[in-house]
Parts: sequence; C-alpha cells; structure tokens
Amino acid sequence: VQLVESGGGLVQPGGSLRLSCAASGSIISMRAMAWYRQAPGNERELVAAITGGVTNYAESVKGRFTISRDNAKNTVYLQMNSLKPEDTAVYYCNADALTPGSGWYAKYWGQGTQVTVSS
Repeated sequence: VQLVESGGGLVQPGGSLRLSCAASGSIISMRAMAWYRQAPGNERELVAAITGGVTNYAESVKGRFTISRDNAKNTVYLQMNSLKPEDTAVYYCNADALTPGSGWYAKYWGQGTQVTVSS
C-alpha cells in the first residue's frame, strides 16, 4: 500500500490549504484514515482522524481544519483554514488498510508534505 500526499506549500497567516492523500495498491478495505504533523524538535502529533463518518480533531485545530474522505477513491483530505505560523510542520497521512493475505488491518504512512505558514 502506498500513500501519496499532495497540496502542501507556503501560505500566509490566515490563508488556506487543502491536503490530499491517495492510497494505492492491493487494498481490500480501509478503516481509519488520519493526518499527523511533526514540527522541528517536536514529536509527531495527531491532527485529525476519520473512521466511517466519525471525525476527531486535535484541540489546536478544531474549528479551522476539516477532514473528509472519498472511499471510492481511497483518498483522505484535510482542509486547513485560518492557518497560523504554529501550524507549520510536515504533514503525514496515515491509514489502516486490509490487504490480501494480511489477516488484519496494518498501519501505513505517507512520505509527508511540508506546510509552511509565514508572512
């Protein structure tokens, strides 16, 4: 299973970005999908997750970020509005996927996409 993120970049404070993460490979089913981020010197932290129709968010992004998914495309999105400099980080996509012969869901990671919020 490969997860490929896109949509990162440089944006001014108050601006918006939309991240996408497309999963490919021999996938039978996908369960939870999520976005994490890691800023320099910090641990990787959960930003938002979606399982079925249920979403949860880090307190720091509630009301500003929205996670969604397109199950037909095995794709998860993160709409980020009202961006702040403290949102600057590498954003990673994460997904639980069931593949042929695996027996249970395994966790997969994307390569990350840089988001920089600066004037």
